[in-house]
Amino acid sequence: MEIEKNYRINSLFEFYQPLLTKKQNDYLELYYGDDYSLGEIAENFNVSRQAVYDNIKRTESILEDYEKKLHLYAEFQARNQQADEIQQYVRAHYPDDGRLNELVSHLESLEEE
Repeated sequence: MEIEKNYRINSLFEFYQPLLTKKQNDYLELYYGDDYSLGEIAENFNVSRQAVYDNIKRTESILEDYEKKLHLYAEFQARNQQADEIQQYVRAHYPDDGRLNELVSHLESLEEE
């Protein structure tokens, strides 16, 4: 469960990072990206551990709220799933069609950008 939560928060952070304040960015990046403890972050910013915890929890809530309103991450996942299904179908039914396989690969590379 914790791994899934971390993955989700990191994914939401990738989409909505520009909408966060510098402090929110710094705390989340250190906590989720660099695996810093609350105490280490508190020490780096000269604040209490509780202040860091509160800021991270509030920022997680903000990220979830952005996703609830904008659906960027959910739509990204849906597009990726659809692209995977197309790629599997093409590989199974048209393995020798170089142009079709090239188009599908290009479609997937667009999603990664």
